[in-house]
Amino acid sequence: MPTPPPSRSPRTDRPRTRQQDERPRWGMRMATTLSVLVLGAGGVGHAVVTSLDSGIGRVDPFKDMKNRPQGGNGTNILLVGTDGRDRITPEEKEKYRLGGAPCHCTDTMMIVHVSADRSRASVVSIPRDSYAEIPEHTDQNTGAHHNQHPVKINAAYAEGGPALTVRTVEHMTGLKMDHYLEVDFTSFMKTVDVLGGVQICTARPMRDSYTGLDLPAGTHNLDGGQALQYVRSRHTDGSADLGRMQRQQKFMAALIHRATGSGVLMNPVRFREVASTLLSSVRADQGFGAEEILSLGRTMRNFAPASSEFATVPIGQMGFPVKGIGSTLKWDPVKSRKLFAELREDRPLARPKGQDGKGRLPGATVEVAPERIRVQVYNGTRQDGLGRRVDDALRATGFRTTGNPMAGGTADLHRTLVEYDPRWDRSARSLATALPGSELRPVKGLGPVLKVTAGTDFTEVRRVRAEATGAGEFDTVTGDQSLCP
Repeated sequence: MPTPPPSRSPRTDRPRTRQQDERPRWGMRMATTLSVLVLGAGGVGHAVVTSLDSGIGRVDPFKDMKNRPQGGNGTNILLVGTDGRDRITPEEKEKYRLGGAPCHCTDTMMIVHVSADRSRASVVSIPRDSYAEIPEHTDQNTGAHHNQHPVKINAAYAEGGPALTVRTVEHMTGLKMDHYLEVDFTSFMKTVDVLGGVQICTARPMRDSYTGLDLPAGTHNLDGGQALQYVRSRHTDGSADLGRMQRQQKFMAALIHRATGSGVLMNPVRFREVASTLLSSVRADQGFGAEEILSLGRTMRNFAPASSEFATVPIGQMGFPVKGIGSTLKWDPVKSRKLFAELREDRPLARPKGQDGKGRLPGATVEVAPERIRVQVYNGTRQDGLGRRVDDALRATGFRTTGNPMAGGTADLHRTLVEYDPRWDRSARSLATALPGSELRPVKGLGPVLKVTAGTDFTEVRRVRAEATGAGEFDTVTGDQSLCP
């Protein structure tokens, strides 16, 4: 579940963590479900897609619904994820750490808004612990009548299935849902494998003993099992659920990029293989079938990485207590209303900027954004003006330099030196990436301002950017931010 950032200590780069359960997360199956719209593009033949329609399970979440919000521009799809580990083999459960009994519950909800011109998809995550008011309804399990009452939003599915889930989301967002998709993660490892894997870049080693994830720093082509580990992991560092949400968003963008650029769209055999694997674990409303997929896919065939954007409903209060329910997340009433208004009016949540010719943001990927790193520059040589040149170049790249470079000694330093307090090690590694060939040296007690002493080897400051950081009022991440540079 994507959640707001955990609290941070002002004295360290490492955020505090909190313990939560370890249900499998399903950013991967969300990504594949979204990409099936793209996979429906022209060139594969109507008969191929139509033959797959019978594999989709059907539900009627809109039956007898009254007083629904007015429709806006574009198409809104409610994606609901359920726990399907009962369909995983014992070998896969052991290998990918999928122990425990299935809960047959919703784990995540996302609203996918496809723009009216089919040129953009906006994905908004709804945290499962969101405070919600469930409308009056009859419990699908007991038959008991319930008046409107407060719950965590994921309880809507348990009490009233797809219909109550749709009613609750529409009631809270004011958005009319045009379609409903319900998925589990059981077939998506195979889907990723059929696509030939998905490329992910990591700025540092990533290991999680809970999921078995073990990736060195660098570029990786994840197979289906590794992808499942990647989107589930929350113990790779101190970022907990915030980091997991960012990885899910990065994976979704990378999978869409893979699907649109791998030749699947124009290969009927591969398309059928991917789509049949995907649709084997999907339930949808009656109106969302092969014809609709073809229509959406045909006009989305020119999707670029920046065509997808990802955000989470803005949270106003964490830990909001509700009697009999526990701690919930309460939405920010002003920002959330504005976000849903943007979707209703079919406006993008973020506008890509600073892209290179391939639709990607330039620069090497680092752990900490340069805008968060404070630097004092010293001239470690007898070259007049070198300190000023280094300070100006770092500031132009985004680092928060003091703007007052100082002399660093009387003898020439041959190798540029980055000194840092060990508590700011992530910032130091990010800074060193911008200074190719520099030496890293920890200095206890140095404090939050990093020290750069320019040596005679200095040639340039390399442009860097943080991993998939959100921007704008809704902390939105675009797909181009998530691709490998």
